[in-house]
Amino acid sequence: MITTALLSASDQIVALGPSWLNADSLIESFGTYALIGIVLVVFIETGLLFPFLPGDSLLFTAGMLVAQDQLNFPLWLLCLLLFFAAFAGDQVAYFFGRKAGPKIFNKPDSRFFKQSYIDQTNAFFDKYGGRSIILARFAPFVRTYAPVAAGVGKMPYRHFVTYNVIGAFLWGVGITVLGYFLGQITFVHDNIEAILVLIVFVSVLPIIIEVGRGWLAKRKAGKAPAAPASTDPKEIP
Repeated sequence: MITTALLSASDQIVALGPSWLNADSLIESFGTYALIGIVLVVFIETGLLFPFLPGDSLLFTAGMLVAQDQLNFPLWLLCLLLFFAAFAGDQVAYFFGRKAGPKIFNKPDSRFFKQSYIDQTNAFFDKYGGRSIILARFAPFVRTYAPVAAGVGKMPYRHFVTYNVIGAFLWGVGITVLGYFLGQITFVHDNIEAILVLIVFVSVLPIIIEVGRGWLAKRKAGKAPAAPASTDPKEIP
């Protein structure tokens, strides 16, 4: 069972949604099955298209609690299982997009899906390549749907799986290890709420940058002077 140290930490975190979706509440509810529960949550978020689970904060909190001996399993085992869960989740989502995508997008006039989405997906992955799969890992919601989009857009499987391995490691292992070491610092432990907010901000920062670039590009294109009308007498009817 999670001890009272976890309960006191939960009092410091402002719930942004239902309490059962908070990382600390989830881990506490798992009790002696915390390891299995944490791994399943990561797989469900990435593989079963349920983006509302606290992925980043769950990884960070789990690492922190291992450092504080509040979870009775070693860090290496947690990281290993999280890596496989994150990798397997994206694999499932990719094949879902690849197999179900054509059927879903067969109806261009659908209320929720349009054929143009496939073209946009292909253009996105052609432009950003494999790094889009890695960056998506650190963005809530985006990490859930990016592998589906890769499957729908028919990103080459070898290409996808290579970047999936890198992304699963950097995200699943990286944030957990970060929580393990930072969780031992008194300041971090006492300001866990601010730390989690910072993690979310850093996660979506790449998306904010890309959206900002796109907005500036459109604005510049809109301000570009129109080409002057031709005054060549030959072109006048």
